[in-house]
Amino acid sequence: MVDSSNYLKVSDLNYYISQKFKNDPYLHKVYLQGELSNFRFRMNSHQYFSLKDEKSKINVVMFKSFFEKLKFKPEEGMKVYVSGYVGVYGPQGSYQFYAQTMEPAGLGALYEQLRQLQEKLAKEGLFNSEYKKPIPRFPDRIAVVTSASGAVIHDIMVTANRRFPHAEIDLFPAKVQGDDAADTIVAALQQIAASGKKYDTVIIGRGGGSLEDLWPFNEEKVVRQIFAMQMPVISSVGHETDTTLADLVADARAATPTAAAEYATPNLVEVLTQISQLRNRLVASMQGIIRNKAEQVKRLKNSPVLRDPSRIYDEPIQRVDMLKQRLFQAQHNILNQKQAQYNLLKQQLWANGPQKQLEQIRQQTLYLRQNLNRVMLNYLKEQRNKFAGLEQKLDDNSPLKTISRGYVYTENEAGTTVTSVAQLKVNEVLKLQFKDGQASAKVTDIRREENARKEK
Repeated sequence: MVDSSNYLKVSDLNYYISQKFKNDPYLHKVYLQGELSNFRFRMNSHQYFSLKDEKSKINVVMFKSFFEKLKFKPEEGMKVYVSGYVGVYGPQGSYQFYAQTMEPAGLGALYEQLRQLQEKLAKEGLFNSEYKKPIPRFPDRIAVVTSASGAVIHDIMVTANRRFPHAEIDLFPAKVQGDDAADTIVAALQQIAASGKKYDTVIIGRGGGSLEDLWPFNEEKVVRQIFAMQMPVISSVGHETDTTLADLVADARAATPTAAAEYATPNLVEVLTQISQLRNRLVASMQGIIRNKAEQVKRLKNSPVLRDPSRIYDEPIQRVDMLKQRLFQAQHNILNQKQAQYNLLKQQLWANGPQKQLEQIRQQTLYLRQNLNRVMLNYLKEQRNKFAGLEQKLDDNSPLKTISRGYVYTENEAGTTVTSVAQLKVNEVLKLQFKDGQASAKVTDIRREENARKEK
């Protein structure tokens, strides 16, 4: 039995292959050259065709958003340069080329040259908006650089004379196509620049054409000369879909020579109409101002102040009275405040004055003297009591008191008090102290008692 888990679905295989294409870095951006085949133009839709060479071909799809950016009309059998990426169309399992840009093979070098020059000049700032000069609204003289035999100068003069006959149109003829066209254009612009401030505006232009026809207006020398012009330059090269470097560097761009003339000149009829409208508005405004001022004069003339000038002083007099009253009240308040401060300082000064301090010292001295006397009396009394106690204690412990009861105080010859028979010697002379006198005695016999009961 077949194990179905070992078999892929067709969609899974197509998905796997499509991921391989997407992850291959060499297929993310591919540049191809070849011949258009099976090309059938589809209005407002994606374009499907083939690109082939002498050995092979590949299916191509170009989405509407990219096809609308093309500056030429592709045709069957045309050799082109195409850039894009390779991918897989899953539902049919086929790979194809997704075109993003397309250029005619013969013009590829010119497009690349134009791109590089545009990047170079853009880095230098020649196309920056801060260098754009304003177009004068009412020019006196307009210089036109174009072919003397073309319809451009005719369209510009007709339009300018119709809109603003006051402007003088001067033609500076130049070749607008061919190898030496750029030199003649630069020469004409330099001639205009040499005239100083004679011209207010410059128009440079020609009719439409292919990239090769318009190439003189992409020359670096022409672009730099337009950038160096002191007066503003209006470019009307080609049609609205054709953009040259002269259009980018010019101060303004017009789609056609007629539009350039309209850009450079005002519409005299519209200007006169605006002037008339402004005049009417000015007159109406002045009349309104005069009416308002007249009403103000009337109101002032009829005002009570002018009828009775003395009333002018009523309000100032009342204001002076109010200010006087406020001043008096403020002075009174200040005086009361100062008086209160004076009384407070006077009390503080009296409280801290020398007499007050002397009185306080006198009272303090009296108090201290009385306290000292009291303390001394208590101290003397305490000392007397203590002395009496010591005297009584001394008297109680005095040997004289003991002697008065019949006892004798005995000293040996050395003057030492004799308190024991152990201190006596036979034939030793002792001094006896009686209550009322002294006597001497000689030891003739010594008897010692143990514990006051035995004799030894």
